[in-house]
Amino acid sequence: MSDGYPTAAQKEALRLICDHEPMPAHRLAEALVTARRPSPNAGYAKAIARMAGTLAWRLQAQGFIADTRAGGLATTAEGRALIACPA
Repeated sequence: MSDGYPTAAQKEALRLICDHEPMPAHRLAEALVTARRPSPNAGYAKAIARMAGTLAWRLQAQGFIADTRAGGLATTAEGRALIACPA
């Protein structure tokens, strides 16, 4: 992941969160797996699900998402501006 510049995977996760916020963290993992093409590799879905936690952590550290009081993830104004997500 690049310093301060969101990767394509981070933007994909941010878009999913924006479209379904507030999104519980476990739903982000499920949404990322669903959004990608299936793979014959048996560990593929588990790897993508693990990646969701890293993506969420990085997006939060960059100020693009925040935790809600209910324990979900929601985009910040900066996150919405980054991907042109309506407020």
